[in-house]
Amino acid sequence: MLNFSANVSSLMAHQGFANANANNIANANTDGFIPTQTNLTNSSGSVNATFQKADNNGSPLSQTNLSKEIPDQISIQNAHEVQATAIKTQDQMIGSLLDILS
Repeated sequence: MLNFSANVSSLMAHQGFANANANNIANANTDGFIPTQTNLTNSSGSVNATFQKADNNGSPLSQTNLSKEIPDQISIQNAHEVQATAIKTQDQMIGSLLDILS
């Protein structure tokens, strides 16, 4: 059975991750900035994103770690591409099935 909802929930969770990640990168030079951490979980065939502020290390400078944030952007992009490809393939399969039935 085709399951668009799992792909859509993953896209939405990764979009939230991308938004938090972009905010962290944008504030890399903001003094006292505490970045947001994103955790992705999979439950019941659905992907969810949860967000929380990172632990404050007391630094007066931004606590954004670009060596973590930049690779996260690559992972997010890859996840978007995979989910979009899966949705496109499912759409093509349904179209082919409908062509056969009609």
